[in-house]
Amino acid sequence: MKFSEMPYTRPNLDELKASLSELTLRLSAAADYAAAKSIFLEMETLNNHISTLGTLVSIRHSIDTRDQFYNDESDFWMAASPELEEYTQAWNAAMLQSPFRADFSAEYGDLMFVNGEIALRTFSPEPEFISAMQQENALTQEYEDLLASAAVEFEGKTYTLSQLTPLKSDPDDARRLAAWKAEGAWYKSVQDKLDSIYDQLVKLRDGLGRQLGKENYIPLGYDRMGRNCYDKQDVERFREAVVEYLVPVADSIYRRQAERLGKEYPMSFADNALEFRSGNPRPVGDAEYQLQQGKRFYEELSPEAGIFFNTMLDNDLMDVLSTEGKQSGGYCTSIPDYNVPFIFANFNGTQGDVEVITHEAGHAFEAWVNRFRIPGEYIWPSMEACEVHSMSMEFFAEPKAEYFFGSDARKFRYSHLASALTFIPYGTMVDHFQHSVFEHPEMTPAERHAEWKRLLGIYMPWMKLDGDIPFYSEGEGWQRQHHIYSMPFYYIDYCLAQTVSLEFWAMLQEDQAKAWDRYMAYTEQGGSRTFTQLLANAGLASPFDADTLRSVCAKAKAYLDAFDLNGIE
Repeated sequence: MKFSEMPYTRPNLDELKASLSELTLRLSAAADYAAAKSIFLEMETLNNHISTLGTLVSIRHSIDTRDQFYNDESDFWMAASPELEEYTQAWNAAMLQSPFRADFSAEYGDLMFVNGEIALRTFSPEPEFISAMQQENALTQEYEDLLASAAVEFEGKTYTLSQLTPLKSDPDDARRLAAWKAEGAWYKSVQDKLDSIYDQLVKLRDGLGRQLGKENYIPLGYDRMGRNCYDKQDVERFREAVVEYLVPVADSIYRRQAERLGKEYPMSFADNALEFRSGNPRPVGDAEYQLQQGKRFYEELSPEAGIFFNTMLDNDLMDVLSTEGKQSGGYCTSIPDYNVPFIFANFNGTQGDVEVITHEAGHAFEAWVNRFRIPGEYIWPSMEACEVHSMSMEFFAEPKAEYFFGSDARKFRYSHLASALTFIPYGTMVDHFQHSVFEHPEMTPAERHAEWKRLLGIYMPWMKLDGDIPFYSEGEGWQRQHHIYSMPFYYIDYCLAQTVSLEFWAMLQEDQAKAWDRYMAYTEQGGSRTFTQLLANAGLASPFDADTLRSVCAKAKAYLDAFDLNGIE
């Protein structure tokens, strides 16, 4: 079924609550495992339908935030979801207390109970807790809609933030700097609103944690992320390894870049955005051409991958054009009633377009492979595990770079690996920043900006903090990072996954078929295991082992140092 044909009608909230309650009572009264399993499967069907309705609204609202119908429906779900959570958690508690837990574990694995215990720690049925969750949803939506409303004036034209992105890497120094200044000026124009939204979110989230008996939001944030195999101390050790092993490698990449550009090191934010004096790698053709190249790539990758991507194309399960009123960014989600994923993106003529075809489609392929899993929560693993599928798929496309980039393929191969390495310090900084914020929720907006600026000096010393672009140089650039507002602590996941993806990159240099087999061994497990178990079962090293980061850094640096850049400087 095509996406446009998937029907939506607002459900009756009281009827949903009654259905959830009835199933929970029936589960508690089940006489044997056969009866309990039958009720469990009924709940799976109901949850899939609730998720489908909410997801359809979320996608259609993000495609056009000006559509009043879906704007209203989005408001409905933002308020309804916390209310439904009470009933979901009651079911969760009944499952955990079920006398047939061992039977369920034998058939479906124990992870759903491990995750269920974590989920119970994230919620209180108290009215003030539910009200705070509703306020949190409303504030995150306000932030997303604010960015979607951006109208940046530049050279006599009006751009969305996504549409402006290609100009921020323009080879002309003056034009590139002007684009950065125009973007920064827009953010500055809504600075008070950005500060206010985040300040409210921090205080709300800190309050939620304290209502659950925590010292601050951080333990709740980890539980909300479903972290079931590592903790804050593991993340802190990973951060230390990033500073020790990766920041020096990233620093060497930017020093070489400064030499290519004829710039003084450290460079400004605008100059760091230009990798080659002749321009960054650009994909050839329009959006349709790129999607057709994606079709070609996936069909050659494996028969199953080809079927998957053609299903996405044939059923309009990708919305990739950057249009007015569309939320910025990109994501992949699932529509359970139809057993299909959906990709949302904003193509803007940069190499990021190709990375969407591979990154978001990496997520989508994993969901496609595992679309019939029961329970439905096993379709997706935890977030850091999900990002392995996407970031690694980007590297599987590198041998076919000519399809997407034509004569810029060599540029892309260098740029993509270099960017993978330089991203990890940034992503780790995002995580460190959030820990600082929630350890000190009393920080003022000015103090948060100062903390971001301090961390820039540790994780990104190649950034010259001059006054050319005040929004960035004054430590406010974090406000463009959606995850900080909308999904706190969802960013170290990218860094852990990028480390694993670099393992796949190293494998691809030696044996592409073996690398794909290992990728499928990882992917076919879906979400049935924890992140570290998924890795171990697929013969992959853990990013929490410092030797893993040290090893991949050394291999990637050697490759980049030996890369022949003649003719593309």
